[in-house]
Amino acid sequence: MSVEKKFVQDGFTKALVDEYLAKELNRAGYGGMIMNRTPMGTQITVYAEKPGMVIGKGGKLIRKITRDLDRRFRLDNPQIDVQDVGRGDYNARVVANRLASSLERGWYFRKAGQSMLRRVMDSGAKGCEIIISGKLTGPRSRTEKFVAGYIKHSGKPADEIVDTGYSVAVKKLGVIGCQVRIIPPDKTPPDQFNIIAAPQAPVEERPVEVKLSEPTATSVPAASPVDENKSELDVLLESEPSQTPSATASPEVVEEAAPAQEAQTQAEGEAKPAQE
Repeated sequence: MSVEKKFVQDGFTKALVDEYLAKELNRAGYGGMIMNRTPMGTQITVYAEKPGMVIGKGGKLIRKITRDLDRRFRLDNPQIDVQDVGRGDYNARVVANRLASSLERGWYFRKAGQSMLRRVMDSGAKGCEIIISGKLTGPRSRTEKFVAGYIKHSGKPADEIVDTGYSVAVKKLGVIGCQVRIIPPDKTPPDQFNIIAAPQAPVEERPVEVKLSEPTATSVPAASPVDENKSELDVLLESEPSQTPSATASPEVVEEAAPAQEAQTQAEGEAKPAQE
C-alpha cells in the first residue's frame, strides 16, 4: 500500500470509529475522541460529560467497546482512556448533541437555537455560531444561522482556536443537521494583542546635602564708655548734620561768604547808634 492510500485509509477508519463511539456513548455526553498510533498499539482518548457511564458497571461497557474496535475496525491492540470533557458549554460536540436532542423532543428550532446560543455565551465563550439545516417549517429544506461574538471561518486560526461539532436530529419529516462552532475563553484570537510599556530604569534618589553658611564676622565698633553715658537726646543731636560750613570748604565758597559777612557787620554797626 502506498503512503497516500495509507493516509486515506487511516482517515476513513478514524471517521468510522468516531461515528461508532458517538452512537454508543450518546447518553454519556460524548464529546469527541483522539486516536494516536503508539508502539504498544492504538491509543484512543474518549471525552465525555459522564465518564462513569462510558466505563459501565464493573467496566462492562468499556470492555465491549474495546472488543468491537478490535474486531470490526481491525485496530492494533486498542487501548481506551476516558477523560472528563470539563465544561460542556465549551465543547461544540456536546452542544450539538444537546441541540439535536431538543429538536427531537419537539422544541421549535428558533427557540432551541437561541437558548443554546445564549447558554454558551453566558458561560464565557468568546464566540458561537449555530447552523440548523433541514425541513424546519415546511416541505422544503432551509437553513437558519445564529451567531454571537467573535468567530473565525478560514485560515489557520479556524483550525486552531475554533471547536467544531456536528449532530443530527431525526424527525418524522426528515433529518435536521446541527452544526456548532465555539471559541472557548482560553483561546487567543490572532488579531488580539496587548501593548506593554517599556520598562523604565529605577531612578536613584540621592540624599540632598544642605550646607549651612557660616555667619560672617561683622566688625561692630565697640562702644566707648563716653557713648554709654550719653543720653538719647545727645545721640540725636550728634546725628544731625552741622549747618556751619566745613573747614575743608573750597576757597571760592570762602571768598563769596566773606563780603556777605562784612555787609552784615556794617549793617549791625549802623543800627546801634540809631537805637541809642
